[in-house]
Amino acid sequence: MSFDYDLFVIGGGSGGVRAARMAAGTGARVALAEEFRMGGTCVIRGCVPKKLMVYASSFSQAFEDAAGFGWDVPSASFDWTKLIAAKDAEITRLEGLYRGGLNGADVTTYDARATLSDAHGVTLSTGETFTAAHILVATGGRPFVPDVLGAEHAITSNEVFDLPEMPKRVLVVGGGYIACEFAGIFNGMGAKTHQFYRGAQILRGFDGEVRGHVSDAMIARGIDLHLGTDVVKIDKQADGLHVSCTNGAVCVVDQVLYATGRVANTEGLGLESLGLSLGRTGEIPVNEYSQTAIPSVYAVGDVTNRVNLTPVAIREAMAFVDTVFRGIPTPVDHDLVPTAIFTQPEIGTVGMGEDEAAKTCDIQVYRAAFRPMANILAGRDERMLMKLIVAKDSQKVLGCHIVGPAAGEMIQMAGIAIKMGATKADFDRTCAVHPTAAEELVTMKNPIEVAQVA
Repeated sequence: MSFDYDLFVIGGGSGGVRAARMAAGTGARVALAEEFRMGGTCVIRGCVPKKLMVYASSFSQAFEDAAGFGWDVPSASFDWTKLIAAKDAEITRLEGLYRGGLNGADVTTYDARATLSDAHGVTLSTGETFTAAHILVATGGRPFVPDVLGAEHAITSNEVFDLPEMPKRVLVVGGGYIACEFAGIFNGMGAKTHQFYRGAQILRGFDGEVRGHVSDAMIARGIDLHLGTDVVKIDKQADGLHVSCTNGAVCVVDQVLYATGRVANTEGLGLESLGLSLGRTGEIPVNEYSQTAIPSVYAVGDVTNRVNLTPVAIREAMAFVDTVFRGIPTPVDHDLVPTAIFTQPEIGTVGMGEDEAAKTCDIQVYRAAFRPMANILAGRDERMLMKLIVAKDSQKVLGCHIVGPAAGEMIQMAGIAIKMGATKADFDRTCAVHPTAAEELVTMKNPIEVAQVA
């Protein structure tokens, strides 16, 4: 059968763009359709603008700390509109790079919504139709907002980057990394920040001690964190949004930001009409090669709800290209993925947490908690936390967890060692870099406890 394209990619995010470019590099005829802007969640309304806002919000603490190092900063003011303008300019630049990369790879692009008409057919919102030997769905995810009375008055991470002015009072709803990151951002920018989470502790799924450490630090920094608390309804009144809580209180704010999870962008794509059953949150089930139950249709990135991180989507895309266009069957490796959470303080983590590891084998826990050098002259009590989780018998390092400045930078390097199967002895025989916080990773000599399998 003759097709218009060898590959048609639906979605112009990190995974889709990488797959399109790399497949085109093999000589394949490739097209990509994106209905909004090239770059996807990460570039347009996710990782990139969020990290820029984290940087912006961190200056308030830097100005306070400067006095301890001899600097006199008499006054400082923050201009939200300047930050948003600078952010917009950077996003536009990055989108241009994404488009330029596709054009340079001879990928045909369509600024339109694409849906599947059959196993090899794609229909665009412009009315055009095409056939392809392979179709790759890389449409990502979107924020989920619960069915709460007055939810139409709330915003999500899709809208927060384009607010015309900074709210002075903010409620962040949720306890995951996105919620905690935005709570830190608004708090650092000077907003009175509340955070509601219905669970017993924020950051479910992370190491228990890390969760508690970060929670305490966020509260110490001024975030009004309410655990075991959820929203009942939101009323818009003249003086702001009146949020009724499950504890009976009413919180009055200027903005309510929901960060209560994400669902896959599969609605209306035509997948179910082709006989493909979707998951609970709309995700596309795939095998280890990112192939769906329809042999010609593949999916990568957040739309599959495996490990929802930009670098993982890119690796899934590369494995797809190797498998389908280079003839090298390559399963996706989702094991030991290092990641950073840009809470304030920052988290870097790779591998298993203490409780998770204790369910698999006898473990040893190495722990260091200390004030980083910069906090001493600044007069801050906030401490860093570092943990190594080690299998008692093999001495293999099963997990590494860091909370504090540059945790994300450090965990990338630790991730290499742990991915290679490093043992505690390997860490011990590595010379320390002094004076750094990172040297604690190679100088922790005695386990603080030995946890038995539950």
